[in-house]
Amino acid sequence: METATIFKNGGSQAIRLPRGFRFSGKKVYVRHFGGGVLLMPDAKRWSSLFESLSEFTDDFMSERSQPEKHQKRKPL
Repeated sequence: METATIFKNGGSQAIRLPRGFRFSGKKVYVRHFGGGVLLMPDAKRWSSLFESLSEFTDDFMSERSQPEKHQKRKPL
């Protein structure tokens, strides 16, 4: 596992990524993920989701609990 260097850049915190982890472009999406942070390239935010769907098996959640009755609500 490689490590990255954390440093201050003005009033912000920045991370210097190792060469093999660099992004092309000027922006990445950032999100808290568990106890860490996930960085995703701007161009791949949706394609990475669709690519990950193939990781699920055909029987994923085939048996799951459903509520007995649906709650009735007034229309908006």
